[in-house]
Amino acid sequence: MDEIRRKLDRIDERLAGPGAVSRLIRTAPLLFPALGLMAGILLQNGLAPTRIGSNVWTILLGVVATATWGYFLHQRRNSRPGVLACGAALCFLCLGAIRLIAFATPAADDVRLLVGPQRRLATVRGRIVTEPRVEQRDWAFARFSHADPSTSFYLMLSQVKTSQGWQRSRGTVRVHVGEPAPGLRVGDSIEAFCWLHRFEEPANPGQFNVAEYLGRRNVGVGVSVASRDAVTIRGESPPGALTRLRRILGRAAAQALLDHAPSDTPSEGLLEALLLGYRGHIDRRTYEAFRKTGLLHLISLSGMHLGILAGLLWWLGRTLGLLKPARAVVCMAGTAVFLLIVPPRPPTVRAAIIVLVYCLSILLHRRAKALNSLSLAAIVLLLLRPTNLFEAGWQLSFAAVAGILSLTGRIERFLQDKFTGRLDTFDRLPRRVTRPLQGVGKAAIRLFAAGFAAWLGGAGILLYHFYTITPLAGVWTVLVFPLVAAILVLGFAKLALFFLLPTLSTMLGSLVCVLADFLIAVVRLLATLDGSQILIGHVTLSVIILYYALVMVAAFVRIRRPMWKTAVCAVLALVLLASLGRIKWSRTHRSDLSATCLDVGHGQAILAQLPGSTNILFDAGSLYTADVGTRIVLPFLDYAGLGRLHTVVISHHDVDHINGIPEVAGGRPIEHVYAADPFLAQTATEGAARFLADCLQEETLAIEPVPAALAIGPARIETLWPLPGAVPDTKLSDNDGSLVSLIEFAGVKVLLCSDIEQFAQQHIMRLYPDLDADVVVVPHHGSVRTLRPEFLRKLRPRVLLCSCSEPVQSGQPAFCPDTGAALLCTATNGAITLCVDKDGVVETDAHKNQEGD
Repeated sequence: MDEIRRKLDRIDERLAGPGAVSRLIRTAPLLFPALGLMAGILLQNGLAPTRIGSNVWTILLGVVATATWGYFLHQRRNSRPGVLACGAALCFLCLGAIRLIAFATPAADDVRLLVGPQRRLATVRGRIVTEPRVEQRDWAFARFSHADPSTSFYLMLSQVKTSQGWQRSRGTVRVHVGEPAPGLRVGDSIEAFCWLHRFEEPANPGQFNVAEYLGRRNVGVGVSVASRDAVTIRGESPPGALTRLRRILGRAAAQALLDHAPSDTPSEGLLEALLLGYRGHIDRRTYEAFRKTGLLHLISLSGMHLGILAGLLWWLGRTLGLLKPARAVVCMAGTAVFLLIVPPRPPTVRAAIIVLVYCLSILLHRRAKALNSLSLAAIVLLLLRPTNLFEAGWQLSFAAVAGILSLTGRIERFLQDKFTGRLDTFDRLPRRVTRPLQGVGKAAIRLFAAGFAAWLGGAGILLYHFYTITPLAGVWTVLVFPLVAAILVLGFAKLALFFLLPTLSTMLGSLVCVLADFLIAVVRLLATLDGSQILIGHVTLSVIILYYALVMVAAFVRIRRPMWKTAVCAVLALVLLASLGRIKWSRTHRSDLSATCLDVGHGQAILAQLPGSTNILFDAGSLYTADVGTRIVLPFLDYAGLGRLHTVVISHHDVDHINGIPEVAGGRPIEHVYAADPFLAQTATEGAARFLADCLQEETLAIEPVPAALAIGPARIETLWPLPGAVPDTKLSDNDGSLVSLIEFAGVKVLLCSDIEQFAQQHIMRLYPDLDADVVVVPHHGSVRTLRPEFLRKLRPRVLLCSCSEPVQSGQPAFCPDTGAALLCTATNGAITLCVDKDGVVETDAHKNQEGD
């Protein structure tokens, strides 16, 4: 029967011909308004600098709507659906532009108009609108930080007091308190003495753009509060009925799921993500494993999770003898309660809208179309917040579902055609054996088709935003989906039974935790396999457009001669693969020398990419920036498309040079870790050096003595300091024991000075009287107090690089303005990239210009 249906579907597709668009209009009429709405938002976003106002779009909307309605009245019987669909799309295009303008335009008393580029001292009043959250300090060197964990929440402003006095001010701001703030709750009206500031753009390539992320939510101003003492509670506004209901249901669900709060094991953190949509307690290693395997969507509440819940409720209603309308009402009620418990993220809301539309269609005796429901969800979410369109999560959610709806059937039919013959070979076995085997085979094909279709829909967006390709995600989905489905079914059952049969609920909880532990182990194992993730690095938008053009042509474009379609698809595929291959090769095999000094504040992290494929990281740490390895170094490596490091070189044991290395070692394969003798001596004692050695040992890495010289292709790295016996009978200070390295390529010398002070500088000048360098990384983050002016003057540099948290003034005598060296500081310029080609030409590129734009 399935074979007959497949053949009939193919006949229908061939007979559809040019009427396929008309059929799409009839089955999913909301698709065209949704596409028009997206186009309008994109168009207005691109035209924003030209300041096209809403009046122009309103006039255009009136013209298009009038023309479309007039055409419909005049040609009511003979009107073409395509013309009406285009008219609707154009109307929603104008509506999208109008909605974006209204959303992004601040009111006259908005706080965003009060704060300029410079931070401003003020006192603010407002109401807390989100639960205050204490920073999670789960990075390795957090124990060496002297600062307390900070607290953050969002505040709805009412008044601001500046030098001009109190004035009314509206808008939502993000508050950051420099220590734990117990006693603050949602609904509290507070007064805080603070600094108002704009959020800074990222200073390093690949770094998460907080300013852009919050700006899409109309949060353009941050509030920095030094301590809890600077916050005064003025009163408590009783939360509304809906807020109270959400709070009660959320606490009850967390208690029912875990039997205690908060979660304290990896399995419980995973259960919170799968069933309640809260991923804050997933440990770092588990999260990275899901990301590398392309299975991160499984721990993000979406249609699968809500679909399983609705299926359980439907099955329960049928078991109780309820008719379809009653079952639909039960599913709608269950979905509404679920929305009150979980965070209202776009994927969850999108799934809820689809479920609700399906249930309503049953009540109204209509037939729901999934693509039409998806289009309705897109329209609703974009009208609520049009900037959803620019977020990776929103794009991935809708692209994956669109891929499932449009491609799953085609992929499934193709696979069944290929494997039907093999499944029929089981006919020789007894029927009681063959039927289950064939059922499992068809289910596996169907599941793989859905997973692969979702991957095809989201692969381009995943590559553009996260720089990776996960080609085996469809296979891994087939492997782990039964586990995920079992956890969801048993987990939802546990939530319900907690209030009815607590003992049975506890027994189910133990089983669910075992399954969660097994799922974590399986995903971590899959993440270690080669091919689970291919890191490409940053790609241009043209590559993504080419990819989706290939998918659209292969899936939807009909050409009378199949040979021509095959040729077109082959050409597009070859161009795409050649583009990706060229990008990957150029980033892993170089003919020049590139060194990037990342902006980590007061600290150092320098990545040297040598000719060939060797990458060396000199230090990774910061004094004031938390978790610099995860937040800065690894995102930069992702952006640059570097999947492994040949060597990590440790200069000395100060935390501002090493406290990001454990996270880098956990996120990248590393072949060697080198350090000088003073650091190796410190590993025998308690302290930062010993702790780092223990962290690296957990990653099966041992710290080796740094070689005196390394020859890597045409480049050479020489260790200049400290040398054994160079300073007899003298114990070097921590900073003077820092490693000094000289990189030489094509006649150009780059000197990395780390934190050496005047004593070491003097002895280096004595040991190397003829030493010069074209580029010098200034010692000790540009500290004039520890710098000998003649040290830089003797080196005769052309470029000075300074990794620092405060701008260094080139006019200071210590920096030898008479040498004519160009001074670049990470505090001003952000990440600084130095490039030396094979002819010895030196070029520098700063991530930010002198104005900090």
